[in-house]
This record gives sequence, structure tokens and C-alpha cells, in this order.
Amino acid sequence: MSSKEKPTLGGTRIKTRKRNIAAPLDPAAFSDAVVLIYLDNAGDLELVAKSIESSDLNFSRYGDIFFEVVFIGGRTQTGSVKSDEGERHPYSIIDCEPTREAILPSVVYIQKILRRRPFLIKNLENVTRRFLQSLELFEENERKKLAIFTALAFSQKLSGLPVETVFQPLLKDNLVAKGIVLSFVTDFFNEYLVENTLDDLIAILRRGKMEDKLLDFLPPTKRTTESFADHFTKAGLSALVEYNEKKIFEVKLKEIKAVLTSQVTEEINVDEVIETVKQQVKDAKLPEIEVVRVIWDGIMDAVQWSGKNQQQNANSVLRQVKTWAPLLNTFCSSGKMEMELMYKVQMQCYEDAKLMKVFPEVVRSLYELDVLAEDTILHWYRKGTNPKGRQTFVKGLEPFVNWLEEAEEEE
Repeated sequence: MSSKEKPTLGGTRIKTRKRNIAAPLDPAAFSDAVVLIYLDNAGDLELVAKSIESSDLNFSRYGDIFFEVVFIGGRTQTGSVKSDEGERHPYSIIDCEPTREAILPSVVYIQKILRRRPFLIKNLENVTRRFLQSLELFEENERKKLAIFTALAFSQKLSGLPVETVFQPLLKDNLVAKGIVLSFVTDFFNEYLVENTLDDLIAILRRGKMEDKLLDFLPPTKRTTESFADHFTKAGLSALVEYNEKKIFEVKLKEIKAVLTSQVTEEINVDEVIETVKQQVKDAKLPEIEVVRVIWDGIMDAVQWSGKNQQQNANSVLRQVKTWAPLLNTFCSSGKMEMELMYKVQMQCYEDAKLMKVFPEVVRSLYELDVLAEDTILHWYRKGTNPKGRQTFVKGLEPFVNWLEEAEEEE
């Protein structure tokens, strides 16, 4: 062997490193193939689903394009909702009539596809979000179809579609300002409530973090409780209006209670606190009965409880009652309000075991401080209607009531 010849191993196969050869991207061909399946089956979604199932199309790569074909009949231009060149079919969701009967088969069809290819849920989410963010590019009739589809998707519990995919993209300032969002959610709410309860709808709104932000669907120039009520009442959604009013009412109560508790904890001058509560009540237009309840809660929430020492807890409650009696007296301006306060004290002592034995002392203190009248106490004792702990409290209050009755007889 020549010294210049390189040695070789006879009979040995030299392995070469394999390269990862990427298949060329061809979204147009994929789109045309899916459209052809629709056309070959004349839009019969049962047959289309079977053909899709038996095809070897690359759904993992072109999932977004698949749903574009489902929604608008063909693929869209990159980053847009405008149709791109290529084949199209007339059996898409956008081409349907704007009715649940026409659109529901598409929801059922997508559900079947997702059961066999669950990875496509992310693609459905992508396309849904993109379309909703671009609602202004659709005709009004087309937006209604998208709203009906979205409502049916949640009504039929379409596999894994996140609620935030729907509501968060809608809150684009330009869409809200033009009233497009309000129109969309109105159609959505009406369609969803055909087969679902208001509680179901509220659960969806809660998951979408919109439960406390319903007014955000209205254009800024009309973002008032009155405008909300007017619009949705006319749309046949008075139950939603009642819910929203109740929710706003609860928020106002929490705000008043939080401010009151803070002022009581900081031991702000009682006259200043009274003026603050009066102003808040006026602004919130709260009924008197709710004011009495929230004042008692605010005062009690500021109490520094002492673990298991019942006597210390009793002293803390009585100290609060004595300190804030002028506040209670200001708003317990009638026998009805005084009775409401008695029921509130009753419930507090019933629900908190460490206060069960304090009830008679609290009532006596409120009497001595001119918050509760004798007639109110006697009426509660003889004819009180709240059964919670009543037997125990009546027994505990009996000596004080006897003293009141004796004093009354002497007079």
C-alpha cells in the first residue's frame, strides 16, 4: 500500500449524520384541501367531519387556517380577517343565517373535531380572539353570527375554550366607543340565556373577570347605571339589569362599611364620622334599613377581639356601643330602625359563639344610651320574629324586661 493511500476498513459501512429536512410551509394548499372537502360533501358537516378525520392533512401545523376556513370559508391574509387568495366554500359560519338553528351544527361539528384532535383548542382560541379583536371589519349581520356562535360554544360547553378569550379582546377602546361591543354582548347574552339561567351567565362573567365590570361594555359617553338599565331592559334582559343594580348596591355597601370601619378603628371624632356616613348614604341613595345594618357591622368589625376571654370580648363590645352610640342614635330614627338594630345585634350574638351571653348587656346598654326605646325592646321580647337563638336570648333578657315592666307599672 502506498504511503499516500489512506487506510480503509474493509466491509465497514460508514454512517453519515442525518439532517432534519423541514417540509416547506404551504398554507394555501392546506386551505384549498379543507375547502375541497366542504365542497365535495356539499357542506354536510357530518360527512365533512368524517372526511377530515380520514385525511392526512397537517392540522398540527395549520390549525389556525383550519378554523379560518370553518369561520369564513377560506384562509385570511396574515394578521388580518380579510380573505386571502385561494379556494372558498359557502358553508362557513359567516355564510349561515343569523339563527341558533343554522349555527348550532357548526358548534357540534367543531366539538367532534376537538374530541379527536384536542390540541386544536389553542388554534380555536387564537382565531376567536383575532376575530373578536377585529369586529369592526365584519358587517353587523356577521358580528351577530359570531355572537350567536360564541354563546352556543359556551352553552354547549365547547371543549376547553377559555372565557377570557371572549371578553378580554372585546374591551378594545375603539370597539367599545363605537358601540360594537355593546351590540355583540347583547346578542351573546340573549342567545346564551335561551337554554341557560342567569346564574350560569354570571358564572361565565365571573370566570371572564367581568362580573363587576358590566358597565365597561358601554361606550364611555353612556357609561351610567341608567343607560345600562335602559339598553338591556329594551333588549329583554331585565333580569341582568336587576342583577347589576344589586351588584352595584353591594359594592356601595362594602365601600361605606370599609370607610366606617377605618374611621372607627382610627377613633375619628364621632361627629365627623356621622357627617361622613350621611354624605355617603346620600350619594349612594341607600335605604335606611341597610344603613343601620352596615353601621353596626362597621362598628363591630373594628373591635379588637381577645381570643377565648369572653369577659374581655364582652367589655370590648360594650365599650364600642358606648363610644359610638351617637352614631347609632342618629340613624335609628324610628321604631322600625330600632327593631332592625335589635335583630342585627341578635344575629351577631347568635353567629359568634363568644358573644352569646353578651346580648342582654348590649341591649341594656343601648337602652341606657337612648338608642333603643323601651317599646322596641318589649315588642322584640313579646313578638320578635327572628328565631335564631331567640329562646336563649329571651331567657337572658327576661330580668331586664321584668325590670322595665315593673317600672312601667309604677309609672
